[in-house]
Amino acid sequence: CETCSEEEAKYRCPRCMKYSCSLLCVKKHKLALSCNGVRDKTAFVSVNEFTDLNLLSDYRFLEDVGRTADAAARHPTVHSPTTKKLLYCLRNKARRCNIDLRTLPIGFTKRRENSTTFNCMEKKFYWHLKLVFPHCHAEYTLKGVPDDKTLADILKPYIDPVESDPVVCQRLKIYTVSPQSDVQILMKIENRKQNSVRYNELDASRSLLDNLKGKVIIEYPTLFVVLKTLKNDMVVLGQ
Repeated sequence: CETCSEEEAKYRCPRCMKYSCSLLCVKKHKLALSCNGVRDKTAFVSVNEFTDLNLLSDYRFLEDVGRTADAAARHPTVHSPTTKKLLYCLRNKARRCNIDLRTLPIGFTKRRENSTTFNCMEKKFYWHLKLVFPHCHAEYTLKGVPDDKTLADILKPYIDPVESDPVVCQRLKIYTVSPQSDVQILMKIENRKQNSVRYNELDASRSLLDNLKGKVIIEYPTLFVVLKTLKNDMVVLGQ
């Protein structure tokens, strides 16, 4: 026993690996070393010493993290009246702008992601926005997009040959080399049958708010940027 040095050791601490002979010595060593006796699941293990047991331990640790995160999302404070009041206020402001904004229950990915806010002083929405470029299999998430910004200005950092970021420009090269007249901005129409999916064509010269009026939005807008010259499966309403 590494505590009393008298009796034969029977136990080994999972955390500090100290040997003890009895419950009394276990308590003494915990007090002396400020040890909680719980195995350190994040302790460093070299590659040479890494075994299947370490892999299993890491996997179980990640499972515990997932369970903890899920439990936090379901905590009563998330469903508090304050949170519900803010959501109700956001939906009410959208309704006054002729936008049918709908929110999902707690636990849905879009509900967790959504960062849309309404500034009462400026009387302006700052939208959480997702841009999808199907021809390049690329997606970008924007936060705090003011509702008075035109769609053309929103897309400039992505597909404008001069103002776009070089890395993004290279990835979306098929868009940047195409004439602006070929660029089409679509938004999926919600609450339609799966076999009858349709899209609304938006006006790039008008503001985001103007384009969202009269539309149903679930959590936040998702805009699909396509090229008219390339084939896609998106059918515009009325075609």
